[in-house]
Amino acid sequence: MQRKHKRLATPRAAGVAGVVFAVLLATAIVLMRLALPGGADGSDMTADAGQRSAVRTALELLPFAGIAFLWFMGALREQAGEHEDRFVSTVFLGSGIVFVATLFGAAAAAGTVLAEGSSQGSAFGRHFAYDLLTTYALRMAAVFIITTSTIGRRLGALPRPLVVLGYLAGLALLAVGANVPWCELVFPAWALIIGLNILWGRRPAARPADRP
Repeated sequence: MQRKHKRLATPRAAGVAGVVFAVLLATAIVLMRLALPGGADGSDMTADAGQRSAVRTALELLPFAGIAFLWFMGALREQAGEHEDRFVSTVFLGSGIVFVATLFGAAAAAGTVLAEGSSQGSAFGRHFAYDLLTTYALRMAAVFIITTSTIGRRLGALPRPLVVLGYLAGLALLAVGANVPWCELVFPAWALIIGLNILWGRRPAARPADRP
């Protein structure tokens, strides 16, 4: 009975972690975008007290977003169990870990905006953080979305509309990257939808062996 309880708890853990990650990351992105609306190429490379406060709040949220994402990723992977495809699961795991690493690197670089009286260092930090987030982190997020959708399709864990949505979101992030403002919100939006879908009771199918 205890073993059964653990198996039933994991999907809910994945759903909660996905929602928490989505809310934290989206909030951090919005705060950063509002504080530094020009992105890496903003004409004013200095930040006033209000902007620095928004950036500081965003940077304080990102570590917790990363922790929630790791929990989300682990809970999702547990659902595949012994039926997981090792190739796809390796890409899934690797893309998730690299995403968190680049996200933390971008956060550390963005912290240079908080340094007063150092416009040159602030400009470099903004460019470095922006490149890490939009060129690398978003691409790893795209791979994570695509592999998660593939696993969900093979195991029957995700309904077809969410699988299609995942493929479209992943391909959009791969192709667009930094070219469209606010495109960073695609990943937390997808994670929020997946988390809510899990919480609303769509548990993975327990009969993968019945599939051809």
